[in-house]
Amino acid sequence: MFTLLLNLIFSISLSAQEALPEKAPVPKDNPMTKEKVELGKQLYFDPRLSTDGTISCNSCHNVMAGGDDQRPLSAGVGGKLGGRSAPTVWNSAFLSVQFWDGRAKSLEEQAKGPLTNPVEMAMENHKVVISRIKQIPGYVEQFKNVFKTKNFNIDHVAKAIATYERTLITPNSKFDKYIKGNKKIFNAQEKRGFNTFKEVGCNSCHNGVNFAGPNLPEGTGFYMKFPTFADAKIEKQYNFQKDKGRFEVTKQDSDKYMFRVPTLRNIAVTAPYFHNGAVKTLDEAVRVMAKLQLNKELTKKQIEDIVVFLNTLTGEFPEQTMPRLPQTKNKSFF
Repeated sequence: MFTLLLNLIFSISLSAQEALPEKAPVPKDNPMTKEKVELGKQLYFDPRLSTDGTISCNSCHNVMAGGDDQRPLSAGVGGKLGGRSAPTVWNSAFLSVQFWDGRAKSLEEQAKGPLTNPVEMAMENHKVVISRIKQIPGYVEQFKNVFKTKNFNIDHVAKAIATYERTLITPNSKFDKYIKGNKKIFNAQEKRGFNTFKEVGCNSCHNGVNFAGPNLPEGTGFYMKFPTFADAKIEKQYNFQKDKGRFEVTKQDSDKYMFRVPTLRNIAVTAPYFHNGAVKTLDEAVRVMAKLQLNKELTKKQIEDIVVFLNTLTGEFPEQTMPRLPQTKNKSFF
């Protein structure tokens, strides 16, 4: 009887959940083509888009792994450390805003930022980026074929990179398979973990197809204050409040310590955790979140069950191959 009741409760609790789509939404002003995906992939992997030729998009958002770099803080040109942990690029197409502080409303806008960020790829400006790309004949030909112009600009570059990123989707997780009708795929602990996830309130923020909040229009961010509840011991250990979040963009007091809610998709393979990458393990991240966001002390068993459930959100990663980059002839940029 208890097992039947548990299954009933679990089925009801999942009724509002959705499986991750296998295709991302595509903006009308940037239609997807095979050729544009390939161009975007080359640009994504090309370190020549950085000032010293050492950093590519993939350096911090490694698609050969979890889409991040497994570092607390990402390193840019010259080994300079950024101020935040690199979020995963996998399934980022389902986010309504980009970056931890939501300062980019789209993947296209996000793609422009790191190129000229002084601690990331550190190019002087976008005109310098375009000038360098135009010195690579293979790129010039591809931009002509994809965008029907030799006079391409940074918007074309961003559109190509964003198009490739929209192919980075990890569907068919164990959770998705359950939602699609395989009712036997979850074991008792996974079911218990999902129920605990909801009972303690985790899903009040981590909901929607990407477990990153409601499915909002592009450019409309879903933010939460972090931390919500003060804990001096945790703050001393992890120093979360050194970063004021969205306030750094808007300078509005109401945005202090506000961050875009991150996805829980593939969370088991994207350690370390939080905006500053201060927490190394998922069980500790669950404990800290419960305390700082819900003001709840979870038992060891509750934490274990939630972690087991979160592992069911790891999807199927489509195979990625390294692209052949177009070459310069008889010269180097560096």
